[in-house]
Amino acid sequence: MIPKYLTDRFNGGNFHRHRSPLIFHLRIDGGPDLDRDLRLDLCRGLALWCVFLDHIPNNIFSWVTLRHYGFSDATEIFMFVSGVTCALSYSDVYARYGWASVFAHTLLRGWEIYVAFLILTIALVMIVYASGSDRLVDEVNVRVLLQNPGAALINAAILTYRPVNTDILPTFVLFHLSFAPVLWGILKFPAASLLISSSIYVIVQLYGWNLPEWPTNQWYFNPLAWQFLVFLGAWWAIRGYRTFWPRIVSWPIVVLAIAYICFGLMIALSWESEKFAFALPSYIEHLIYPIDKPNLDPLRLLHFLAITIVVARFVPRNWRGFAVVGVKAAIRCGEHSLETYCAAVVLSLLADLYLKEVSNSIAAQLVVSAVGVAVLILFAACVTWVSKRSRRHPKLL
Repeated sequence: MIPKYLTDRFNGGNFHRHRSPLIFHLRIDGGPDLDRDLRLDLCRGLALWCVFLDHIPNNIFSWVTLRHYGFSDATEIFMFVSGVTCALSYSDVYARYGWASVFAHTLLRGWEIYVAFLILTIALVMIVYASGSDRLVDEVNVRVLLQNPGAALINAAILTYRPVNTDILPTFVLFHLSFAPVLWGILKFPAASLLISSSIYVIVQLYGWNLPEWPTNQWYFNPLAWQFLVFLGAWWAIRGYRTFWPRIVSWPIVVLAIAYICFGLMIALSWESEKFAFALPSYIEHLIYPIDKPNLDPLRLLHFLAITIVVARFVPRNWRGFAVVGVKAAIRCGEHSLETYCAAVVLSLLADLYLKEVSNSIAAQLVVSAVGVAVLILFAACVTWVSKRSRRHPKLL
């Protein structure tokens, strides 16, 4: 039986009056989306720009990104927003067509990300090989593929080998393939599902569980840990907002969130410059270090959630800033996050190659950073145009 709060969306019920400002409605038929929360696409678009700037080594303009000002970065944005968007999108599919269609949609999206990962891997190898740079061979982690292509391609096909900066895509493949049972658990047993997801996360923090990677090491974005942030996004979109939204954006919680963001800012700046360095009591150092990204350290998780609370409190879904050109450009990138992410990885490698081989001056860094972001915007606009035009014609095969 389909829950009433899902069927209310399509039967003129009162669902929308109780919806959180974080929620938005995804159309699955390609039609106009009049109920979309643009903040989600904006966050993803800004995160994609951060990915491009952060993936250029020693780029002074990466100081405009989140990475230097706290414990979390763009990765947490992708994970949480993906949980929210998947929950809303696939719950719509369930309400309209049932569980079989949910499985079909999750398999299709997982396949799209899988294909994108393989294409991106090939593209990076081609760029490194064409550059003739022995330095890039190791930096991009493709030496093993060039020396042992058979084994490397087999392991890439089963997601246990990946070049640098492609790590997040295999993790997303697993999340999409498993999302149908996750959604079922949230709809049927929300409390138990949240307990299971959080228990897996706690076990990872205590015992370091992870999946093996080839030829050595483990998954950089440990899916057993990062699943918790994706699950939180999905759980919030389906269940959490109905009970906790007024409390989450209450002033006491917002003040605590701001205080924690300031704490993270002080710590992060102390890593970057001696001017901001200060001595922490030894017991605090033992408590907070190391701040582990692969296993989504609790400090990173709390920092991202604090930022989310502040953004939700001070940026309304009808924010006038959405009409600003730069904001609209970021939203456009966020609407096509998979394609734009792959383009950002390729562009960051080309930018790194240019800065190392031609010029690494601040002026050159400014040019490649600005041009790269502009290319991402143009690329996203082209994807939008192609998508709209392709829907006007019937499929030929």
